Amino acid sequence: MRVLYLLSMNRTLYSLVGYLLLPFMVLRLLMKGIKTPAYRQRIHERLGFIHKIPVPVIWVHCVSVGEFRAATVLIDQLINNYPEHRVLVTTTTPTGSQALKDHYRSEVLHYYFPFDLPLIVNRYIKQINPQICLLLETEIWPNLIHALNKNNIPSLLVNARLSQRSLEKYQKFAPTLAKQTLNKFTMIATQNQNSADRFILLGVNNDKVMVAGNIKFDQSPSVDKLICKKLKTMIGKRKVVIFASTHKGEEEDIINAYLKKPFDALMLIVPRHPERFNEVYELAQKNGLSATKRSRNKPCADCQVLLGDSMGEMMPYFDVADIVFMGGSLNNTGGHNMLEPAALSKPILFGPNVFNFHEISSDLLELQGSIQAQNADELLKEITQLLDDDKKVKTLGKNANQYFKSQQGAVNNLIKQVESVLHP
Repeated sequence: MRVLYLLSMNRTLYSLVGYLLLPFMVLRLLMKGIKTPAYRQRIHERLGFIHKIPVPVIWVHCVSVGEFRAATVLIDQLINNYPEHRVLVTTTTPTGSQALKDHYRSEVLHYYFPFDLPLIVNRYIKQINPQICLLLETEIWPNLIHALNKNNIPSLLVNARLSQRSLEKYQKFAPTLAKQTLNKFTMIATQNQNSADRFILLGVNNDKVMVAGNIKFDQSPSVDKLICKKLKTMIGKRKVVIFASTHKGEEEDIINAYLKKPFDALMLIVPRHPERFNEVYELAQKNGLSATKRSRNKPCADCQVLLGDSMGEMMPYFDVADIVFMGGSLNNTGGHNMLEPAALSKPILFGPNVFNFHEISSDLLELQGSIQAQNADELLKEITQLLDDDKKVKTLGKNANQYFKSQQGAVNNLIKQVESVLHP
């Protein structure tokens, strides 16, 4: 989807530009692989060189960890309902790949997602020959969708969302290509009515769009109690404020605000990207804060900062936290999933930029299940007040959890759509 913002073009020009950029895209993976070796591994899969799958395949694509975690409830249902098929889950990032392996082991197949170029996607599709392809959220790739359509392979954009900001960019830069591509989907199942309306405004036929709901509400988040026990041993009896999925610049703003007015609780900072773990740890130390890492697994009774430098432990982190701040909202990232802490009845705070979760954040604010701060100073002020108001903390968490439960049912709606396509 992001590719289409670059310039107004038809699919032929889009493909030509893609071929010209291909060496640089491969080089970028190799460069990222210097710091994170997983990026330079299995590049051949992204180029379409994969083993043939000789059994019926249901293909599900999730970009990274967040999309994968949300999709597990749908993937689980597909595995249960279609035992004669193998579910292939593709990811774009190594973190998504690792999360997939840790969760499913050999229960599902896994490849990296291909570059969206005709020769590559055609080879890829020929090797896996999927019965159906489900793309998550905003994964709109013109050549892939064209190839699926040309081969009469049903494609569904599920848990689809389209912000007002994205709609305006499509309308300005690539209205024709966006309209042509989107209408080649068999079905677009949106998270909410606002997204459905925006897809229709972009030119998608009404009969291709339905509101299925957000599968993130159908999660039944499981918390590893053994990990929680280890974390509580490290933390002791202190209150904990988690700053989850933070991005570059946010940690610095938060630490600067904290230095002005420290609060009496442990700061648990969990950067969104693993390659930034050491950077954030050094930032805390440089500012004179006593810090330790989760990976050291040692008591931090006297620490001001605990760095969450582990993978797959976000739910235990949320579980031991008293207050949750969701990152990506003090900068222009657009925020991250607020529903996992809501499922655990935690009070949720976020910054001013939550356009990726506009409806959810608005609903949480309206139902008094969250608090929005306009900057880091205001955020730290709200946190300090909450630390002294257990009643408000409990009320915020309860309201967030009630909202979470009230919105469930999307997976059943999507399974009905899959069934209607596979067995018309």
